[in-house]
Amino acid sequence: MKNILTIIPARFASTRFPGKPLVEIKGEPMVWQVYMRAVEAGFQHVFVATDDMRIFDVVTSKGGKAIMTASSHLSGTDRCGEVLRTLNKNNLNFDFVINLQGDEPFIQPQQLRLLADGLEKGKVTTLVKKIEKEEQLQNSNIVKAVWSKKTAEALYFSRYPIPFLRSGEAILTKHDFYKHIGLYGFDASLLLELVKLQPSSLELAESLEQLRWLENGFKIKVLETPFETVGIDRPEDLVNLRI
Repeated sequence: MKNILTIIPARFASTRFPGKPLVEIKGEPMVWQVYMRAVEAGFQHVFVATDDMRIFDVVTSKGGKAIMTASSHLSGTDRCGEVLRTLNKNNLNFDFVINLQGDEPFIQPQQLRLLADGLEKGKVTTLVKKIEKEEQLQNSNIVKAVWSKKTAEALYFSRYPIPFLRSGEAILTKHDFYKHIGLYGFDASLLLELVKLQPSSLELAESLEQLRWLENGFKIKVLETPFETVGIDRPEDLVNLRI
């Protein structure tokens, strides 16, 4: 049986949506909604990783587990790396780590279990879903993915609709496009290697940290899910969802 640590990075000082983890969705803070999805998936070792006592207090007051981390981290992956190192020092050793973004309250337990079942030593694992709406294809906040059907490994991720169609029509009737769901599973020892890498040119160009891993030769396994999920990036996302 896989020994999995699930970490939910959650910071208060989001540029586009300050205080986002504590905004209420259906009467509960967003970060707690995400926490409960992990519990419903059957994960036993779930921690919120935060740099803000308000988030820490909300999670622990509800009976959840939280760990305070440094405020200097540039990504959720870096925050996950700190938590893993801390728990390793306490002799809590895990084989794999799942990075469950704190702004994914609509993630499905089935998606989390799919990711967990697909975890492999020496690889990062992530999810994609077929794009069914034209507006998603043109939305730069929705990351697109292409991967090798032979090896099930990512070739590239982009905010631009990829692949480019020579007809100039990036439309769903011409080709199957896929959105990346920002959920990662790591071989635990590999995660500690990844957080040592410096930002890469592709990463800086697209503002996508997974390109840093690809550019440095690491493999990202891709699994397809039929379930839709909606990340919350800005306050307008809640308005659009009528929450």
